Amino acid sequence: MAHQPDAGAQPLEQYRAYLRLLAGLQIDPRLRTKLDPSDVVQDTLLQAHAKREQFRGHSDGEMAAWLRQILANQLAQALRSFGRQRRDVALERSVEVSLEKSSSRLEAWLAAGHSSPSQQAARNEHLLRLADALARLPDDQRTALELRHLQGEAVADIARQLGRSEPSVTGLLRRGLKTLRDLLADPP
Repeated sequence: MAHQPDAGAQPLEQYRAYLRLLAGLQIDPRLRTKLDPSDVVQDTLLQAHAKREQFRGHSDGEMAAWLRQILANQLAQALRSFGRQRRDVALERSVEVSLEKSSSRLEAWLAAGHSSPSQQAARNEHLLRLADALARLPDDQRTALELRHLQGEAVADIARQLGRSEPSVTGLLRRGLKTLRDLLADPP
């Protein structure tokens, strides 16, 4: 069996699209003019880099979980700053749980739950590739796919949120999935 490098030695940059996807799912659309998910992710990666020696895991999955926890803290801090609130542990826990659910939906989109360590490593790699591919989609297709497959929204609700007809949203979903499959079919 080939030796797999320690996840702590891997560049944090490979998680940017994944974290951006999760952050985008957590930020209320009404706050998007004030709070950009990319800024929160940048702060997350800076903090992770500064605290890299605190990471005790060995796998990509453990690294992703560690980064999700930092992201949850950064999101809670950013959301607090807009509400001018003191630290709210319940808010931080709520954001962390919500991030975990979004990540679980993303993973479920890729594979079944029972897998070997090598299958889990491959799934983590696919998860990062999926996040990168989603980031490359046109905004309307990406938003429709995120709402449908990662947040579990109904087509009618997505249509209302996007100000489009249901057939239009169905088309966005169909084209988005096709483009996503094409992007994932091409090796990185």
